Amino acid sequence: MSLTSLYLAWVEDLPPRLNGVRKRRGIALAMDDGVVLKTDHYAPDTPGAHPTILMRLPYGRRGFSPIAEAYAERGFHVIVQACRGTERSGGTFDPFTNERADGLRTLEWIKAQPWYDGRIGLTGPSYLGYAQWAISDALPPIAAMATKVTTSNFRPVVFPSGAFHLGLWLGWVQVIEGLRNRPLATAARMFSGDIERRTEKAAATLPLLEADKAVVGHKIPFWRHWFANAIGNDAFWTDLDHSHRLTELTPPVHFISGWYDFMLDPLLADYQHLVELGHRPYLTIGTWFHVAEELQRDNLRETLSWMRARLLGDQSGLRQNPVRIHISGCDEWHEFDRYPPGPAQPSLWHIGPAGELANTGARGTGIARYRYDPADPTPSLGGAIFAFTGAGAVDNASLEARPDVLAYTGPVLTAPLTLIGQCQVHVHARAALPHADFFVRLNQVGPNGVSTNICDGFIRVTPETARESDGSWRLTIPLHATAHCFRPGYRLRLLIASGAHPRYARNLGTGEPINTATSMLANDIEIFHAGTAITLPTYILD
Repeated sequence: MSLTSLYLAWVEDLPPRLNGVRKRRGIALAMDDGVVLKTDHYAPDTPGAHPTILMRLPYGRRGFSPIAEAYAERGFHVIVQACRGTERSGGTFDPFTNERADGLRTLEWIKAQPWYDGRIGLTGPSYLGYAQWAISDALPPIAAMATKVTTSNFRPVVFPSGAFHLGLWLGWVQVIEGLRNRPLATAARMFSGDIERRTEKAAATLPLLEADKAVVGHKIPFWRHWFANAIGNDAFWTDLDHSHRLTELTPPVHFISGWYDFMLDPLLADYQHLVELGHRPYLTIGTWFHVAEELQRDNLRETLSWMRARLLGDQSGLRQNPVRIHISGCDEWHEFDRYPPGPAQPSLWHIGPAGELANTGARGTGIARYRYDPADPTPSLGGAIFAFTGAGAVDNASLEARPDVLAYTGPVLTAPLTLIGQCQVHVHARAALPHADFFVRLNQVGPNGVSTNICDGFIRVTPETARESDGSWRLTIPLHATAHCFRPGYRLRLLIASGAHPRYARNLGTGEPINTATSMLANDIEIFHAGTAITLPTYILD
């Protein structure tokens, strides 16, 4: 037992250790094309049959060693493998491209080992979860998956609503490059906020094709490959999309995510797809962001309970209800048989000319105007972003003070208002230029006047977007899923803007290709009060 695995066991309140662990690190596992991937094996030191847990990752094996050891100490063989082109594995790292072939070859190797007993589990967050989906249709009859803050299809993650997820990929490039070359220094940068500062600085680079050099000092092959081939190209994504592998034969899956994770909605789409196919997947969602501490510890206790139930037949640690979600605002965990927990009661709130947001009275009239200038783009602030500092719910005062942000505030609530699911903002807008973005956000305003973000949404419009006869758009923008209770004494606030930079690559207003564009045009935006509103999915909970 190492000190780190002992610490994890204490923090996560894990079940007792069952055995010691034998470690074999640096196994050279050859792929079909001869590339060698470095692989570690953690084995229980007690005789008998033990199921296997596989984790394939691009972040370095040693960082996951305590997690692997904790699993192995509780009766599992654990295989941890560095994806090609990462850490000391051979080949070139090309995100998503090789995880199917390399994962299948690794499964073949596991099945050929004398200790393999026919039972296997896949686990891990983010990219590790994608690597799970890549081989999910090739698992043995006794198998299980624990997919966390991830999705089977990364296209909407890379290009959400037609924009480029700039902040995510500039930050992620720094992590991948840093962990490969300077792991300790990179870890320090994560905690200091330096990743985010470099991301913000590099995001100002034009053309964006050169932002890789600005953020890490040299060209990144996959960055340039994506800009050259992935934008608007359906064929590029065909082999990288594994959503079709979700079938009636998919092993039992436990989905884990957070309300402030940028991959929450695609994860929920995977969950819903399995439900429609007749599965009863488990779903756990906390008020977490992508790299929250609870998720970075791999949610060990949840995963152990899941793997013991599905691979060992021990149901003792498994909750009865498959869905468990945290409702922020009231800080309560609730369990349900499904998500969403039955039909919502929709509540429509409309905006007015005095900055009001109301669900009663006459609809607002008139027009609100602002100018969006890509040379001084509306910044992103908190929310469902990839960030080690600054993600999640934050004070929005600096954002709301900008002249390119509209804010509409509701009355003080006299009764609790609980939302579960996706809000929808209906925007009636017009712009001087046909290329425009709309970013909308639902906030909570406390009795102290502090406004914090709950959920938000984004859409990019182009000359091809349908218009009314007066040239305006009528847009419906889904906000990312949430579960939140606005308590009595609090107010709702709706924000409307035309950017969230560098979360989304700014709209330069010219329609030029995003990889080479350098020209910028400011855009004058009009928001019609009539026809602009938000629909809330409300519930009354026991």
